[in-house]
Amino acid sequence: MNFSSLLLMRQEIALLAIILVLVIAEIFIPQNRKTSIVHLAIFLFGIHTIVGFFEIEESNLFGGMFRTNHLIHFFKNVLNIGVLILLLQSADWIKEKIMNQNKGSEFFILLFSSLLGIYFMISAGDFLMFYLGLELSTLPIAALAAYETTKRISSESGIKLILSSAFASGITLFGISMLYATTGSIYFSEVAQMLTSADLTLLGVVLLFAGISFKISLVPFHFWTADVYEGAPISVASYLSVISKGAAVFILMILLFTVLQSLVHFWENIIYVIAIATMFIGNLFALRQENMKRFLAFSSIAQAGFILLGLIGGSQLGTATVVYFVLVYIFSNLAAFGVVQAISLQTNKENIKDYEGLYRTNPNLSLVLMLALFSLAGIPPVAGFFGKFFLFTAAASKGFYFLVFLAVVNVTISLYYYLLVVRAMFLRKGDNPIPFFRNKIYMRIGLVITVLGILLLGIYSPLYDYIYELSSAFN
Repeated sequence: MNFSSLLLMRQEIALLAIILVLVIAEIFIPQNRKTSIVHLAIFLFGIHTIVGFFEIEESNLFGGMFRTNHLIHFFKNVLNIGVLILLLQSADWIKEKIMNQNKGSEFFILLFSSLLGIYFMISAGDFLMFYLGLELSTLPIAALAAYETTKRISSESGIKLILSSAFASGITLFGISMLYATTGSIYFSEVAQMLTSADLTLLGVVLLFAGISFKISLVPFHFWTADVYEGAPISVASYLSVISKGAAVFILMILLFTVLQSLVHFWENIIYVIAIATMFIGNLFALRQENMKRFLAFSSIAQAGFILLGLIGGSQLGTATVVYFVLVYIFSNLAAFGVVQAISLQTNKENIKDYEGLYRTNPNLSLVLMLALFSLAGIPPVAGFFGKFFLFTAAASKGFYFLVFLAVVNVTISLYYYLLVVRAMFLRKGDNPIPFFRNKIYMRIGLVITVLGILLLGIYSPLYDYIYELSSAFN
């Protein structure tokens, strides 16, 4: 191994360097200037995001444990953009609420450590690297879920997340051990060649799928989601909803389309049933929610059900649609969470009823949230419409017409509850409307980026063709 080989891990090395710089900054920057760490972290990660778009060659390291190709590299860049937007939206909250508790640097260190684990997870070439990345991505975010230590509900959120994650981790490891027992290898390429339809193998596949489903919040592994989102800081809830879930979808896609491709006749039936259950339960429970964080939690569960329509395709078309939809979902969901965070930071209000009359006092925030909800609902011409259309196309191309019909029914249901929020903002007159306020520069930049992403991905859909070409790496 030489220096040029290590450049294959430049994203991981650069992120580790940022973590070390923040540790040093925490030690040497005096207490009265700690807020400069926020600017430093955003600046360094912004540079990291830009550098990530430089081309990288396709190869592997450590005997195949770590691998990279153009699609993996592109997906890491997608996650980087999401995290950068999240940092911009979180900056004011960290400076006003967290820095006075002397925990600002730790927030960035934990968040970047979790992202580092995600990098290793999606670049894994064997189950050992996959599991190490999974654990590294989960443990820091469990600490962040309980970050607001002055709130009991935040501590409860952290406990629920760590217990659920431990349970999911055990199930995943048990499934991996069964696959190892039947194939004698943990390397993805070797496992794919030696898979059979033995009962022990099929049980291992079910357990592995169940463990990853916890991170994606697929039914019936979704019970932790709403409670954790409600109790966790909004920044952490948005990270779980967007970055963590997107990475779990990507690694599940890799496992299904490459390692478990020979068992497609088995796992496509599982996905068929879970997709229907996830869409219906996510949408029906979202109808009942009054808290915006719980509302977006069940919305994200329903969106995970739609993503399965791309996975059930098991083809290059399915790969491209999933990656494209996750990209659209990142911009849409971060726009919604960004507005919720901006309002919560100013007023501590998080219920849908509190949003009544918002358009009269804060028209710009109302328009951003409306655009985000329209994208999540799949209303043309915003990006969410194309994302869902491509997912439906992938499922229909494999003959799953009834599943597509049920997905269309669920789109109709979701449109209703998304419009409930829009109605509250634009048509209702609240008794005590949220007063006008002006967001600071970082929040404004974050929201502008999400709006541009929603609009440009809807107008400039040729990006999908680029993703489709990259998707040949897994098919």
